[in-house]
Amino acid sequence: MKIPKRLEPLVEDGVVDAVIRQLMSGKEAMVFIVRCGEKIRCAKVYKEANKRSFRQAVDYTEGRKTKNSRRARAMEKGTRYGRKVQEEAWQSAEVDALYRLAAAGVRVPKPYNFHEGVLLMELVTDADGNPAPRLNDVELTAEDARTHHRTLMMQVVRMLCAGLVHGDLSEYNVLLGSDGPVIIDLPQAVDAAGNNHASSMLERDVSNLTTYLGRFAPELLTTDYGKEIWSLYEHGGLHPEVKLTGRFERSTKPVDLPGVMREIDDARAEDAARRLRQQRMV
Repeated sequence: MKIPKRLEPLVEDGVVDAVIRQLMSGKEAMVFIVRCGEKIRCAKVYKEANKRSFRQAVDYTEGRKTKNSRRARAMEKGTRYGRKVQEEAWQSAEVDALYRLAAAGVRVPKPYNFHEGVLLMELVTDADGNPAPRLNDVELTAEDARTHHRTLMMQVVRMLCAGLVHGDLSEYNVLLGSDGPVIIDLPQAVDAAGNNHASSMLERDVSNLTTYLGRFAPELLTTDYGKEIWSLYEHGGLHPEVKLTGRFERSTKPVDLPGVMREIDDARAEDAARRLRQQRMV
């Protein structure tokens, strides 16, 4: 096939020897099957920001930091350079997440290289050696659905133990490889400790998977893994081998409103006293 323009630098630099065919086109990128020496891999070519249907919402980028102060200021101001830097940061976030998660034992494609804005990574295949289908493209039995759900819940746990939440997880970005589900598409992954929306994103990820797989195994729809996983994380009880129950006991204890108001009043009084002390020192 004709070499796509974005892949030409990789071919010229000898990183890619041949482009075999386009594998898919998603909301944020196009993926091509390529040959690197004797290895068959895939190349993810990110679409330009104005051509993506997935936007870099502030909910996702909250908590991400850049060590370069000039680049950080440019991103804040939204200059042309700042937008370019922001786009580079969006793409490299997936690269960083893949390396981080692969090291933590999460089932993600193995990353190999990030060159000229193109991510080279493992081509996930099925038992016959063909490109693995997405979860939503496969007809499942009830037992298949239960097995994949158990696997994916533990992958969500491992991701959170590594400090990340996918943020856009669903049946559309899970591949069914020869050894089971593999999670893909991670440029929007968020830092669990640094993003105030991480808990709601994790619960949504879990809900998306549960709702889909619950079509084949309806009993999954009565589970509550999202809140259970986040509660274990918050209280320091989460680890990669944790035994999940799918149940979460919600507190029915009424809110102590007078107590809350007293704490607020105490905080205000303490702040007023601090300000008074500062004025006297001036």
